[in-house]
Amino acid sequence: MSALNDLDLRQLEAFAAVIAAGSVTAAAKTLKRSQPMVSRQIQELEQSLGYALFMRNGPRIHATEQALQLHQYVHKALLSLEQIRQQALEIGVQQHRPLRIAATPALAAGLLPRALALLAAQGLQNKVQIVNESAEQTAHSVITADADVGLCSLPLEHHAFELHWIGESRCVVALPQEDALAAQSQLTLACLAGRRLVAPLDPLRLRGRFAKVLKKLNVAPHEMIETNASANILACVRAGLGVAILEPVTAWGMPLEGVAIRPLVEVVPYFFGVITPQGRQLSPAAQALISALNTAAQEMLPDFVCLPGSEHPRVMRLLNQDEA
Repeated sequence: MSALNDLDLRQLEAFAAVIAAGSVTAAAKTLKRSQPMVSRQIQELEQSLGYALFMRNGPRIHATEQALQLHQYVHKALLSLEQIRQQALEIGVQQHRPLRIAATPALAAGLLPRALALLAAQGLQNKVQIVNESAEQTAHSVITADADVGLCSLPLEHHAFELHWIGESRCVVALPQEDALAAQSQLTLACLAGRRLVAPLDPLRLRGRFAKVLKKLNVAPHEMIETNASANILACVRAGLGVAILEPVTAWGMPLEGVAIRPLVEVVPYFFGVITPQGRQLSPAAQALISALNTAAQEMLPDFVCLPGSEHPRVMRLLNQDEA
């Protein structure tokens, strides 16, 4: 334990660089250090840890299993230190703070760029940092104030963040452009009976909602391909692997050539919200983004409805009734 108290930042930097570069020589060039220095720092780190980080075979080295496990923590720590360094510099020269945004992949790719484009036209000067995370991780990033603004699907109910508004839009069907159903202007769920369905993986959010609707209508897909990203769903549909009931943000925000998007006759609602840390004063950039997201959603989604955050309990009651 006493040896671990002597861990050196430069040793950890050398370790991470060797993992990333694949060799001591390349790591030394990246760090602008001599090769012998990097080798010595790795050896000193191994001595402190008490186990080997690399298997050496002449000039070639390979990371051990312990090294790969350790690297995920070292990488996060070094990234956090770099963020501290950048923020310290920005504070010192009074630069604009970065606008840090956490969002689920669909909202980050489908809606957020349009909102940022509106801000850019208004002269946004802040550096922007975007992190794609799961719904749960997005909420956590806002709760811990790692993100200034979060975009996430419902449910969103927590005392440690503020829900500014809720967006509601209707799910759609995505199918190959050459599919016979693409000739129709809108589709019913009954049209999907016996078809292979490409579906979201998480049964606790949108997937569970439309699965219950299909069951109520006695519409049984032939089989399913499951994935955790809407972009993957569109790619599978374009490849002819099936059809999909898709959330509208990706469908309308990231149109993919070869994929037809058609409205559903039945209403399968998709809800998402914009959240910020509770009790924290919002920067002008964060306030502008919250407004721009609303504008972008209204422009992009044909049937978009904006609800106040106070409507969250009512919305969840309605969803729970539908799923009962």
